[in-house]
Amino acid sequence: MIVDEVLENKEIAQQYKELLRISYQRLTSNDKKLIRLAFDTSVDAHKNQRRKSGEAYVFHPIGVAKIVANEIGLDATSIAAALLHDVLEDTEYNVNEIEKLFGKTVTKIVVGLTKISNLKKDKYDSLQAENFRKMLLTLNDDIRVIIIKIADRLHNMKTLNSLAKYKREKISAETLYIYAPLAHRIGLYNIKSELEDLGLKHTDSRKYTQIKNKIEKSQDKQEVYIEKFSSMIKKTLNKENFKYIINGRSKSIYSIYNKMENQSIPFNAVYDKFAIRIVYSAEREDEKFIAWKIYSIITDHFIPNPTRLRDWITAPKSTGYEALHITVSGPENQWVEVQIRSERMHEIAEKGYAAHHKYKIKNKNDIGIEDWLDKLQELLKDNSVNAVDFVDDFKLSLYSEEIFVFTPNGDLKSIPKGSTALDFAFSIHTEIGIKTRGVRINQKLVPLSKVLKSGDQVEIITSENAKPNANWLEFVVTSRARSKIKSSLNDEKKKIAEDGKEILRRKLKHLKIKSNDKVIELMLKFFKIKASLDLYYLVGLGNIDSKKIREFSSDYNNRFISFIKKRLKYDTSNKTKGAKENDYDKLVFGKELESLNYKISTCCNPIPGDSVFGFITINDGIKVHKKDCSNAISMQSKFAYRIINAKWINSSTDIFTAILEIKGIDNIGLVNDLTRVISNNMNVNIFKINFEAEDGIFKGNVGVRVRNKTILNKIVKNLQKMKGIEKVTRE
Repeated sequence: MIVDEVLENKEIAQQYKELLRISYQRLTSNDKKLIRLAFDTSVDAHKNQRRKSGEAYVFHPIGVAKIVANEIGLDATSIAAALLHDVLEDTEYNVNEIEKLFGKTVTKIVVGLTKISNLKKDKYDSLQAENFRKMLLTLNDDIRVIIIKIADRLHNMKTLNSLAKYKREKISAETLYIYAPLAHRIGLYNIKSELEDLGLKHTDSRKYTQIKNKIEKSQDKQEVYIEKFSSMIKKTLNKENFKYIINGRSKSIYSIYNKMENQSIPFNAVYDKFAIRIVYSAEREDEKFIAWKIYSIITDHFIPNPTRLRDWITAPKSTGYEALHITVSGPENQWVEVQIRSERMHEIAEKGYAAHHKYKIKNKNDIGIEDWLDKLQELLKDNSVNAVDFVDDFKLSLYSEEIFVFTPNGDLKSIPKGSTALDFAFSIHTEIGIKTRGVRINQKLVPLSKVLKSGDQVEIITSENAKPNANWLEFVVTSRARSKIKSSLNDEKKKIAEDGKEILRRKLKHLKIKSNDKVIELMLKFFKIKASLDLYYLVGLGNIDSKKIREFSSDYNNRFISFIKKRLKYDTSNKTKGAKENDYDKLVFGKELESLNYKISTCCNPIPGDSVFGFITINDGIKVHKKDCSNAISMQSKFAYRIINAKWINSSTDIFTAILEIKGIDNIGLVNDLTRVISNNMNVNIFKINFEAEDGIFKGNVGVRVRNKTILNKIVKNLQKMKGIEKVTRE
């Protein structure tokens, strides 16, 4: 490729001038000196490098810096870091040289960006789950690292055409799966839309082109409609002496595509393909009053849809977004969304984090981005969460819509839509979540699994004796709650295992066997258990009881003959085809842990014990894939609505339900005594209780969840010992 270096250098110089001209922040002379030094350093560092398209490599950092300067609106420090973001990775410059030239802050950001670039990638150039977790850990250094990384991804997405098709598809799927939701969560809505549209362009170019062409064809009609709508309210707005502008905004190609796919409708059936935006001038203290005044004027002319009112001025989104959204029946009886914003609100919506800091005033309506980042850091540091689960949970928290609920004191709290009362408890504080005993919503007791709605007043009832159980994981939706529950359950498992270890030592001693590493290793093989912690835990629960330990003793004392017989016995009853050496023998699906028909996918061949998910195919039922399958990110990003949760379980330690029928002589306080006796047994949860008494005799039933028959028999035995109990039977 022949390059005209004179023309290329002129273009590079022109790009520099453009960078300064479009900067959102007001640049001082020192800012301009810093940017000029970063620009010259980047040009020098990359002087011998070219991109796959053939253009000089330096156009890439300049392009990223322009996005940072204009579309995101960050400061001179960030612009300089964007210009330098590939210098440490790709050139002869080192950290000491950069710090000497630019100081610690710029260097820290550049080093953070270099850490992300150096993360290992799989053969398809797609970040693995653990690497993504590590990438987010750079937030510890400076949030600007992630923001510049998003700008870097946007520029790469704009220049993907020179790459091979499979690379374009994988990078685009990763963008749709992680980077677009991350941009959304930080409040970079325009960039989020760009990333989504570009992602669709490279993953389904046919659909992208079809929708793009149809939007362009309807553009003239849309502009006529907006003018018609505007003319009907302008007279009244002008009468109030408001300074404002009215314009239209087309929905993004990707959002229209999503609506068509999710609702199985054609392009013409998507009724809200554009929104009308009114941006007005106002002093900060008058913004809310004027917004509602404009709302009143619009609804004087058009009938509003009361279910579609969104007041994000009184209660801003945690990203900082503020606006009043209404949907009205406009001209020609067409539903139209109208967004009402002040100029300040509009800047925050356009620039996100940068504009937030420009306008920040300490009050109760400040955005919650810092709170969100704090919670994210807490989650990132929790190593008990599996990396793939972390990415799945984190993805949900990025894109989730928000609702607003009240505390008993009248404080307004935001929480992701779909959250349960228990999620809310953990969002307040980990200790409150862990000690949750009950919940009142609008003064009424409700289950912990109750899904919250905007406007609910939520009161959390705590108890020092309360603790999480495994069922909680089935109905919480936020990553914070899930990680804390898992951590607490692991701690509880360790406590039970400690008791089990001592029980096992005593029982082995009684059988004249000394508990040492060799014996424990033989027990693990005998019971087909992977780790000693699991062995002690099962002993502590009573799953491995005295009878089974005596069987092991017999095997241990006559290992040449008896061991072979026992091995064969356990193999025929417990062995699962293709299973790992563990107790996983059953695959269940969804929140209800249902047993469904499925097929194992041939692309990754998961086996019992692997972390998996189900993918609902059109003609072949449910296909089960590993969570780290090479196709996982692509399926998640393109067909998230066809993904179903799945996991392997150990059916021998599963939780079972049982109903106990109890009869006897009625006594004062009998129900309290009954529940106390049952609850004192390990890991027993009462889910149903019903008693009735007549002429001094009572009868009723109690529903319990137990891990095994041993525990159930122990409960029955203890109940039969109680004064006045005549009969205890299992229905």
